[in-house]
Amino acid sequence: MARYLLRRFAFLLVSLALASVVLFVLLRMLPGDPANALTSVGASKEQIAAARESIGSDRPLPEQFVHWIGQLLRGDLGNSFISSLPVQPEVVARLRVTVPLTLAAFILAVLIAVPAGFLAAYRRRTWYGALLSGVSQLGIAIPVFWLGMILIAVFALNARWLPAGSFPPDGWAQPGEAIRSLVLPVVTIALVMSASLIRYVRSATLDVLDSDYLRTARALGSSFGAAMWRHGLRNASVPVISILGIELASTLLGAVVVESVFALPGLGSMLATGISQHDYPVIQGVLFVSTLAVLLIGFAADLVQRIIDPRLRTGLSGGIR
Repeated sequence: MARYLLRRFAFLLVSLALASVVLFVLLRMLPGDPANALTSVGASKEQIAAARESIGSDRPLPEQFVHWIGQLLRGDLGNSFISSLPVQPEVVARLRVTVPLTLAAFILAVLIAVPAGFLAAYRRRTWYGALLSGVSQLGIAIPVFWLGMILIAVFALNARWLPAGSFPPDGWAQPGEAIRSLVLPVVTIALVMSASLIRYVRSATLDVLDSDYLRTARALGSSFGAAMWRHGLRNASVPVISILGIELASTLLGAVVVESVFALPGLGSMLATGISQHDYPVIQGVLFVSTLAVLLIGFAADLVQRIIDPRLRTGLSGGIR
């Protein structure tokens, strides 16, 4: 396991380095000049040249890349072209919105999807088992922004139970208001995510229900619940864990849509503003932190799978006993 952890950690560092190169190159290929955001309409060539010099975009690309990598190695994400303020404190402040939003939605989605997916598989020949499967298919087709607007119309504008958007100016210094402002975004993400997860949980459960080892355990006198707990749970959880990691990572990356719908000051809105202003340090900082989070989530999911499934450590095949 120690050797695997070292290999996996080395792979994480290499992936992060490659992602940094790709991120830097792709940003420089985008149309538009960041210096234009610093000058007024009709600025002279001298003013534009001075703006480029002030932000360093006039330097050769290799020099800019080395400078950026040097900043990353020091834990510095650079300064915004527009505000000249450090990007790192702003990213940390935005994470205080995005991380609770993502984690709360993820936990709620799991709490919905696991029992619903199991029931859809165990009762697949009943009307409510088929209904759960149909609802999950419908949920996958619903755009997250459309569902968010529906929830705003019902629970914020009509019922006036919850705020339609925004976040308290003092942030988590007002925990009650902060939590209320995240309820609708969390439910929006969780409902869409759980619809997808139900399918995977149902599929993994069906594989276990049709397995020989579960039938053998039942034939030896174990009850269905005992057989599932002892023999089926880990087998069903292994493929689901990888999907959970993917869903968590995609939710973190896709938070820009929900944060825009509910006017939340998270990483998503920061990224959207940076793109509109061609603010390279802001874009690079947000995407680098997001990439690092995705890689860490994948690392954690892979590690949990290896802890649960001995086959991944020994190379054996067949069900877990």
